[in-house]
Amino acid sequence: MPAVTDGTMKEEWRRAALDCLLETDPVAKCQRTLALWQRCQGGRLALDAGARLPVPAMPGRPARPALVAPGRVPRRRFGSRAGRGILLHALAHIEFNAINLAWDAVCRFPGLPADFYADWSRIAAEEARHFQLLCGRLSDHGLAYGDLPAHDGLWAMARRTAADPLARMALVPRVLEARGLDVTPAMIERFRQVGDGNTAEVLGVILREEVGHVQAGSRWYFHLCARRGLAPLPLFRRLLLEYMQGRVKGPFHRQARREAGFTEEEMQMLEDMELRARTGTPGSAEGSG
Repeated sequence: MPAVTDGTMKEEWRRAALDCLLETDPVAKCQRTLALWQRCQGGRLALDAGARLPVPAMPGRPARPALVAPGRVPRRRFGSRAGRGILLHALAHIEFNAINLAWDAVCRFPGLPADFYADWSRIAAEEARHFQLLCGRLSDHGLAYGDLPAHDGLWAMARRTAADPLARMALVPRVLEARGLDVTPAMIERFRQVGDGNTAEVLGVILREEVGHVQAGSRWYFHLCARRGLAPLPLFRRLLLEYMQGRVKGPFHRQARREAGFTEEEMQMLEDMELRARTGTPGSAEGSG
């Protein structure tokens, strides 16, 4: 946990985070991010948690990759080296977005405890390292980030939840990013099966740290529910129905999700909602859980 100064230092934590968010060059964004986290850990920054910053709707991004509809993204197949390169590019794009999502949370939402800004600053740095690791694996496949098109689904939800940190915590880390907890173990095994132990090792590092990222989303979701006097389970259900029409993807990795802060009642609700969406069962999930 970084120390928070008394406000006498010249550099302000969240304004420095905004510089990271606005940076367009991926290499420079990672360098800025890692350097800022070091300064946070060293207690060399002031925190004005109440300041409202001019956070843009879109973060700083390079001109490439081209952003296309999800159906136009190249298919990710394990059967060939080229197909695995496509998958690695998609994963790198997710991690690049995750850097921006973490800094966006720091910059966009004022008036929260210092630990909130510490959590998401740390997460931004870990996402930057994940991006760097995946870019290294991309290079070994003859690719660089930006060589292939990508879609913008993750940031679309960030825009929709920009007005409310509670909705952001519920739907970005606890739904979209949590999906990685479900699918990454199988990806690790498949990379091992094709003899790519280096990528399997990288994905293992990412998976371990992503549990902590989703856990931070859970912690702040429950904190904000308590602060507002709201019951977490029915609200989570209502948000899933309002923002996603109850269309959640399974199967779920129960152990990883429990480590990441999901309750047993939430897991039962998610599994029921996923079954209804998959089978087309009439009725909503309003009465489940």
